[in-house]
Amino acid sequence: MKILIVGAGGREHAIAWKLSQNDKVKKIYIAPGNVGSELINIAENVELSNIEEYISFAKKNSIDLTIVGSEELLVQGIVDEFRKNNLKIFGPDKKAALLEGSKAYAKDFMKKYNIKTATYEIFDKYEDAINYLDNYGEKNFPVVVKASGLAAGKGVIIAENLKEAKEAVTDIMVNKKFASSGNEIVIEEYLEGKEASILSFTDCNVIIPLLSAKDHKKIGENETGLNTGGMGVISPNPYVTDEVFEEFQKKIMKPTLEGLKSENMDFEGVIFFGLMITKKGVYLLEYNMRLGDPETQAVLPLLETDLMDIIENSFEKRLSEVKVEWKPLYSCCVVGVAGGYPESYNKGDVIKGIKEFEENERNILFIAGAKKENENFVTSGGRVLNVVCLGDSPEEARKSAYDRIDKIKFNNIYYRKDIGK
Repeated sequence: MKILIVGAGGREHAIAWKLSQNDKVKKIYIAPGNVGSELINIAENVELSNIEEYISFAKKNSIDLTIVGSEELLVQGIVDEFRKNNLKIFGPDKKAALLEGSKAYAKDFMKKYNIKTATYEIFDKYEDAINYLDNYGEKNFPVVVKASGLAAGKGVIIAENLKEAKEAVTDIMVNKKFASSGNEIVIEEYLEGKEASILSFTDCNVIIPLLSAKDHKKIGENETGLNTGGMGVISPNPYVTDEVFEEFQKKIMKPTLEGLKSENMDFEGVIFFGLMITKKGVYLLEYNMRLGDPETQAVLPLLETDLMDIIENSFEKRLSEVKVEWKPLYSCCVVGVAGGYPESYNKGDVIKGIKEFEENERNILFIAGAKKENENFVTSGGRVLNVVCLGDSPEEARKSAYDRIDKIKFNNIYYRKDIGK
């Protein structure tokens, strides 16, 4: 088989790494990929810039399967275009991708299908949003302000008071902090609790949830500072007890599947449930319609079942027959970023320690934002690399991950010291 993976980050490196373990997979192309492809002997990067080029490449190279990591292309309708050309592609069509591409659409979907979520209002006019906040009531703060469109995981602002809430609305709607993604916003009640990520596979007949994960979104320790694309993950998530998982399945996953069927959504792909576990129960914060980053990097190494088997069964609409099995271990992923991320950061710094990294079944290095220059690995993005370690306990996984990332050096490398604590 020949596989094409669409995307450039650590998630795409992890997907390629997992698929390369299947003997049927002979070649993996990653577009545009990163230098991590050099660490997989059957992988190769290709420069493709738009949907037409992806289709042309897939035809010319007899690609058997395309997997989309990037949410932007899903929202643009890459799946619909591939299908028109009789090309097999794993991901939601344009209609289903709206569940991620528009938070406003997703919230209305949740409300329609009685999926437990925070109360909310949607605004496309600045004055209406400000007027709503003026009448929100001091005792109801904090409040959450979200850009409705895609914002690379950074479009959610928790405002502690009226002043901060108005600033957030102004930044998003007037100053266009997230460009056109902020033309419409969602203002919703703040939920106090612990976040959880549950990735799942679906063929729209059934949803198969994977192991839970705990992402650490903020740049600073103890969840302080700016939102990022994710600073690290522990899996399984210690807050997802059997009771929590049962409530998630009953009140969120099951009605989501009913909603997909009622809306005539039909695709083979991923649904990522972003949850908040509160004293009042489990709530759905958001959907992502592709594998999460960096959750994928932590979860896939724990997967015992062959990933390609799961995907192939979904195309045959036989996902219900797959028994997904897991290693009885824990996983910790620590993300090393360039100093200054998620705002301005330097590129082109030499990375030391990649060649010396001793990879085995329990210790894996996934590259996110790095390239090769004059035989050196150098930084090329904000999130540079992910060190993922497995252990018999969460503590063992954490210790292994920090022991190994401590040996990787580049100018102003930064990583949180409290992932999974």
